[in-house]
Amino acid sequence: MTRLPDFRLETYFSQWEFTARHHLTASDVQSMPLGELLALADDQDRAAFENLSLGYTETYGDPALREAIAGMYEQADAAHVICFAGAEEALFLAMNVLLGEGDHAVVVTPNYQAAETVPLALCEVTGVALDPDRDWALDLDAVRAVIRPNTRVVSVNFPNNPTGKVISAADFTELARLCDERGIHLFSDEVYRSLERDPARILPQAADLSDRALSLNVTSKSLGLPGLRIGWITCRDRKLLSQLERAKHYTTICNSAPSEVLARIALKARATILDRNRALIAANLPLFDAFFAEFADLFEWQVPDGGCVAYPRYLGPDGVEEFCTRLVEEAGVLLLPASIYRSELTPTPTDRFRIGVGRANPEEGLAAFAQWLRANR
Repeated sequence: MTRLPDFRLETYFSQWEFTARHHLTASDVQSMPLGELLALADDQDRAAFENLSLGYTETYGDPALREAIAGMYEQADAAHVICFAGAEEALFLAMNVLLGEGDHAVVVTPNYQAAETVPLALCEVTGVALDPDRDWALDLDAVRAVIRPNTRVVSVNFPNNPTGKVISAADFTELARLCDERGIHLFSDEVYRSLERDPARILPQAADLSDRALSLNVTSKSLGLPGLRIGWITCRDRKLLSQLERAKHYTTICNSAPSEVLARIALKARATILDRNRALIAANLPLFDAFFAEFADLFEWQVPDGGCVAYPRYLGPDGVEEFCTRLVEEAGVLLLPASIYRSELTPTPTDRFRIGVGRANPEEGLAAFAQWLRANR
């Protein structure tokens, strides 16, 4: 196995995620109990779950689940979908299939760490940074300028983790066209899609724009069901999907049968679940607006375009790393400091922290946060 560095986010979470009293940096929307999800099932799927045989499943994924996933796309059908154990396995295997010695990849920063560390373990990688001084804009000319003859992958993530940025549909379409023109695979992490504040800003899915592009998605983020551990890649390149299937034989082989049925139920009830999750975020955002307005001398707050995480700037003299450490140790409030999102590819802001806006009842955590700030002014 290729040697990889420690996954900073997961290492940090191993220490604090289940011990901190107030998890204010969650990257997913509030989950639901199993019974609530099953209540959304039709009779056929409920019976399928209750009478499920706990044997192996197909490596590509349950056919009915793949049909449900394909229904989310305009140009893809079930034959263009392969399922994985979450989005991380999908990302890891896709990069190992697409990239090798002598290749080159382009990765947008800041990002989910694996988006750059996995390619870096395989080949040369160039980063293109979103510009924090221009509302985290992506400069397509900068992407174009770093593409080489041996560039095989351009990797992006919108809505972005951690910034919440959503670029324009015109820019995203142009990026897909640019990749097609150069024979490059656009790898598009779309795990926060459908949580945009303005529905008019929902981007087209990469797999609908190009038969070379890969759309990554998962039940964890927008649907708020990370415990299912079901992710997928949609791509209209059947040969590439076959390569991904063979790579999966060396990892999970197949997915959890109960999780596949539950994911199928969730995707069929997707409209209901997304309405619930968008309403939760919409109700939460005024609470965060009010909190950051009270402490405007300490923070620069910007509501995310989409997703359920934001990346405010900390203005205090002690610096964001010491601030986040003291906050979790003294008040039990967990945030992710900028060092979690540092990049080997580009400079990244050192004065930011990630905060989550998608969990239910954030009032208690925000109150503890505010109390600590008032006591330490």
